[in-house]
Amino acid sequence: MIKSYETVNRNEDSVTFGISRMEEIYEKHQGKVDEPHRHNFYTVLLVKTAKGKHLIDFKEFELRANQVFFISPGQVHQVVEGEMSVGYSMVFSADFLVQNNIPLRFIEDLHLFNDYGNTPPLNIEIDKMASLTDLAEQMLSYYLGSDNYKYRAIGALLSLFLIQCNNLCDQPNNLQIVEAGNAILKEFKVLVDSHFTKWHATNKYADLLHITPDHLNRTVKNLMGKTAKEYIQSRIIVGAKRMLYFSDSSIKEIAFELGFQEPSNFNAFFKKCTGLSPGEFRNK
Repeated sequence: MIKSYETVNRNEDSVTFGISRMEEIYEKHQGKVDEPHRHNFYTVLLVKTAKGKHLIDFKEFELRANQVFFISPGQVHQVVEGEMSVGYSMVFSADFLVQNNIPLRFIEDLHLFNDYGNTPPLNIEIDKMASLTDLAEQMLSYYLGSDNYKYRAIGALLSLFLIQCNNLCDQPNNLQIVEAGNAILKEFKVLVDSHFTKWHATNKYADLLHITPDHLNRTVKNLMGKTAKEYIQSRIIVGAKRMLYFSDSSIKEIAFELGFQEPSNFNAFFKKCTGLSPGEFRNK
């Protein structure tokens, strides 16, 4: 049975902040594997010990000790545990950030919440893991307590947690490249998200950004490790996978919705990128 977007996590739209131990979630669900789903809020998994896999936008990552996963709103994910995991699951909304005087730009400027198949976990050294675990435990303590200004305290701890994680990321050495490229990258990602169903070529986005396609490709490659064309294709593929999984639209209808004039072109594109035909992906 194919699920629709409207029925996935219907009751969680109002979530502002929450934190739970992963082992408690495992016990609550009696070890049952969750189904692919999405949220309208940010999710962070701090994994101390685990064995299994984590699928994000249908891309599989190993689930193991000393990792942090960052899932953006709207991303489809599924945790498949081979045994009970130990760690923390945190969720927070954009509203929570605003309510606690954390600008949305803070999240945008971090190199943590990526999107469209580009969300590998952050692997943490043991000594750094202890510091992150301490922050998570403090957030949990405040969350379960009734202290005054508890959400202000959680907001401060969450900011520190994300800053520490961001500092552990591999960053480009040239800060001038980062500063100059970030603005371009942000605009590019917004444009792709709005127009990927119509515009598949890099030059269209470069024209709107008033730069050359080569400049756009170099900028995206320096900051994301993939070219602008590869990023656009990733967005199309993720959109296709979500529709194939969650909707009952025909493959022909999905092809047209994604801007392909011929379904055969969509089929060839999808198979080239994923190794499966759209029908094989839907039925696997």
